[in-house]
Formats: sequence, C-alpha cells, structure tokens
Amino acid sequence: MRVGIPKVLNIWTTHQFWVGFLKSIGIESENIVFSSDTSEEQGREFGKGRGTVDCCYPVKCISGHYGELVFGQKKKIHVLLSPMIHSLPSVLHGHVVDTVTCTRVMAGPENIKAGFLKEGDVFGDAGITYSSPFVSLGDRHMVTEQLHTALKDVFDLQPEETERAVKAGFEALDSFTDKARQQSRDILTWCAMNQKPCILVLARPYHMDTGIGHEIEGDLQAHGYPILWLQYLPGDEDLMNWLFEADMQMGRIKSPFDISDVWTSSYSSNTNEIMWGAKVAARCPWITCVVRLSSYECGMDQPTYTPTQKIVEATGTLFFKFGDLDSTKPAGGIKIRIETIVHYLSKYSQKIMQQKLQWLSPNCPLGTLPAFAAPEAIEEESSAVQQLSPSA
Repeated sequence: MRVGIPKVLNIWTTHQFWVGFLKSIGIESENIVFSSDTSEEQGREFGKGRGTVDCCYPVKCISGHYGELVFGQKKKIHVLLSPMIHSLPSVLHGHVVDTVTCTRVMAGPENIKAGFLKEGDVFGDAGITYSSPFVSLGDRHMVTEQLHTALKDVFDLQPEETERAVKAGFEALDSFTDKARQQSRDILTWCAMNQKPCILVLARPYHMDTGIGHEIEGDLQAHGYPILWLQYLPGDEDLMNWLFEADMQMGRIKSPFDISDVWTSSYSSNTNEIMWGAKVAARCPWITCVVRLSSYECGMDQPTYTPTQKIVEATGTLFFKFGDLDSTKPAGGIKIRIETIVHYLSKYSQKIMQQKLQWLSPNCPLGTLPAFAAPEAIEEESSAVQQLSPSA
C-alpha cells in the first residue's frame, strides 16, 4: 500500500508524526509519498480547474498538491491522507490558553476536496481512498481515539495497533523536534563564541515551503548569516531563564513561556509562538535581526504586525517584514530588500549584541563569552538602539 500526503500547511512541522504513525502500522518508508514544494507549474499542471473559493493562498495551493499525488505519480498511491489538524504540539503548551490552528487552515483539506468532486469522484475513479481525519495533535490524550475512528477502515486497524502507532508517531515527532531545537542552540552557541549575529524568521510553518516563503531566508543565509526558524527555537530552561530572568523577577511574567504580558488572547498556536518568538528575539543578544513573513490577506497575522514589530524594535533589534506574499516572487524587489537587510546587519549587529548583553546576567548558559573586539566607528542614530521598554 502506498500513502500520499500533501506537503502543505501544518504538515511542515508535524510530518514526522505521520511518518512514524504509518511505519508503525506496516507502511514502508518508500511507500510514504509527500508531494513536492509548491510551485506555479504544479498548480497549472495538476490543480487547474480544481480551485475553490478561498482568499488564503497557502490553502488554495493544496489543489496542486492533491493533483500531483493523484495524477503525477509513476507508481500510483492507494490512500491520500490529508489530516485536518485542529491543534498543535507547542513549546508554549500549558502556558497559553490553547494551541489550536487557524480554522481556515484546519478545514482546508475538506475545502479543496470539493474541487475534485464537482464533476465526479476523481479519487474513486483513480482507485484512491481519500481520508481526512480530524486530529488534535496538541491534545495527545485525544489522538488515539480520533485516528482510530477515522482510519480503522482505511488501514484495517485494531485499537491496540492505533495506540502503538500514535505513540510511535509522537516519539518520531518529538525526536525530530528535539534535534532541530538542539541545532538551533548549537547555532546560538557558535554565534556567542564567535561574536557573530544570526537572523530569526518569524513565520507560519508553511513559509518553509519554497513556493510560499520564496526562499527569502536562503538568500540571506547566502550572505553568511545563520538562520533560525521560530518553530525550532531552543526552549531549554537554562537559556530561557537567562533571557527572561529580569522579567520574572519584576513579576511581569510567571515563566519564560508566558506571553500574557503582550498577548492575552492566546488561543492560536502559531500566533502564540510568533509573539513568543518576538520576545525571545528582543532579548537574545545574537539575534540581531528578525524577518517576518506573512501571506496575502492573512487574517490571523494582521493583528500581530504592530505588536511584534514594537516588541522586537524595543531593544534595537532590526525588524523587516515581507507581507502579502503570494504565488508571484518579485525577484527584483526581494533582491533590493535583501541587500538592505545585509547592509543594516553589517552596520549595526555588533552594537546591538553589546547593548543586549549589558541587560543580561554575565552567567551565560552557552559558555564563557569572549570579549568583543574594538568596534568600528558607527554613526549614531536614535532609532538604532533604544532602551528596553515594558512592551518587550
């Protein structure tokens, strides 16, 4: 049996769960097929005429992914698995009200499915079983029952098999996430030991897709700046306590993962993490620049634009936003923006790092920090480094 999974939306940060789950029930790795990254060619070839009404570009893209899995495989798939993910695992779990997903994103699979049923059952005609289980990955105690109910007939599962598969899925997901977070910590350690800056990308999981995020972070990395993604920021207690020590002592927050001081309506998982990531960036000395990515007309992102920018810039950290991203990559405009970002990074990073370090305890958990080299003369600008504000 071959299972196809569209590589879209929150699959970008939960893919390892589905791989672990399917392998546990006997699906070999080579029979777990993910669609390719989003592209205009994919949409034209496989999604033409299948679109449904939705202003969210990342959701509209799903048509091309479905079509690729149905029509574009040399070896046909037998099951198209496109989960409706209601909630997500999060480093902030237990510190926020909830970790649910955007309703448009959650319901996206059912929305796009309609485009493949309007003139007949495309899945059935191709001998493919379409399955879109509703699953709350942020509420682990509910997952076994949810997936067993939805998938028992698709994969001929017994309750015990489903329970083992869910456990294997979370083990695979946790292992991958831990390794990714450790790599992020290793990057911060390298930056600290070498007095080098890095860039944090504040975005939703699907902006890792080259056809949606347009590889903007790759263009920056090509200039020699390490990239951290919000979803894999290290959440180690020693590092977080060091960064947020002053805030906890002043009673602003109860823990380093508390965002109630800046965002009280903490229901949406990705939105919560964007706000938390802004707070981390404002305090972490080696994150001297934040790049914010957002898709066209994203209703979930729009209320966060001003708060995240104010939080980040409160400590002089550089902030750049690429908003309203859609299918078109304006290569010329992006190139100019990249050059601007690189210019400001090279000019202000050393001063930003030194300023932020003055606000933190000298007992850095990343190791003994080397002394800064004598900085080059930098023209003073009132907006370059501001004093730490309560809004951060």
